Amino acid sequence: MKLAVMQPYLFPYIGYFQLINAADKFVVYDDVNFIKQGWINRNSILVGGQAFLFTVPLENQSSFQKINETFLNQKFYPSWADKFLKTIEQNYKKAPFFTDVFPMLKKILQTENQSIAGLAVSSIKSVAEYIGIATEFVDSSVNYNNQNLSAQTRVLDICTQEKASQYINLSGGMALYSKSDFSEKGIELQFIQSERIEYSQFNDNFVPNLSIIDILMFNEVSKIKDFLNHYKLL
Repeated sequence: MKLAVMQPYLFPYIGYFQLINAADKFVVYDDVNFIKQGWINRNSILVGGQAFLFTVPLENQSSFQKINETFLNQKFYPSWADKFLKTIEQNYKKAPFFTDVFPMLKKILQTENQSIAGLAVSSIKSVAEYIGIATEFVDSSVNYNNQNLSAQTRVLDICTQEKASQYINLSGGMALYSKSDFSEKGIELQFIQSERIEYSQFNDNFVPNLSIIDILMFNEVSKIKDFLNHYKLL
């Protein structure tokens, strides 16, 4: 069984969905510390032909607080969500798949979720369903009972509990995990390195590494499924 573990990111980039698609089971790592200035509550879309960073307003965000205990700022979030949806509409309404994608984004963002984990997971699962990814999702916060462990030790314990034969991580984790340590547990450790993906946006100046929102707006589902396989395993 192929397993992947990752913190929940809001509308993450295509590489995140490559990781999900490569696994049989995907563990949402929602009870680890929040990463300030990371990708949990922010990403980029295309505005005026350039990358525009959006950030969800949170209450008391801290790197000493768990992701699933980090809450949306209920005073500012509703107006932020309305403004963000208008920004998406203004900048993508002429995109070929706007009418297919925008209702999904609206449903996600006009949410009853209280935490950033809930909102991020909603964005991930909704997009995965739209694309047709069949991977099973589980939350680390309600499984495994190993919050006393950390880093590689905890991931190895999750793999052992799931009886995983293969653990897949994004290439950014190469400095965090040891292939020999995983091999000692009978688990093959591999890393996904995304290949460059380009597609037609509004003009010839392609802007890479944007949120999955951008890919959804400009590409049909069959093309996105093809993108999911544009990577190397290291």
